[in-house]
Amino acid sequence: MASLIGNLIEILDSEDKEYRQLLELSTSKTQIIVKGDLDALTQLTEKEQGHVDRISALEVRRQSAMTEIAKILNTDVDALKLSELISLLQKTPKEQKQLAEIHDRLHKTLYEMKIVNERNEDLLNTAIEMVNFNMTLIQSMRTAPETANYNRGAYSAGTVLGTATGSFDAKQ
Repeated sequence: MASLIGNLIEILDSEDKEYRQLLELSTSKTQIIVKGDLDALTQLTEKEQGHVDRISALEVRRQSAMTEIAKILNTDVDALKLSELISLLQKTPKEQKQLAEIHDRLHKTLYEMKIVNERNEDLLNTAIEMVNFNMTLIQSMRTAPETANYNRGAYSAGTVLGTATGSFDAKQ
């Protein structure tokens, strides 16, 4: 059992390190989003994907370790939470302390990730709203109403706002 707990601690520690690196990338993504640098955003997203792949592999290992521990404890793996496992390790205070520390670190890291990702999501939504606003503005300039310009004979001169731009409509 001690080796399984040690293995679980090692896996959780590796997960925390990967999440911390992902947190650093997400924090730098905020500045890239603000600048609007799409090339840098693409490169950063590729780096993030590598970390996500490693986290997924670690998560499979963690689930396997938890399954083995649940079998030894004769408990349902879905019901066994890390906090419960920590409380069950009263007879091994060293492992209990290590597991509690990594649990707290991982919880803090994931909370920080959540905050940064929510901020980035808000920035991206704002950027999308600005793009939509600009597109609507450009489209409305092309379909502006005819002005009330009349010549000497009281005929409409037919001046239309926004027609002098010479824009190309790609939908045609």
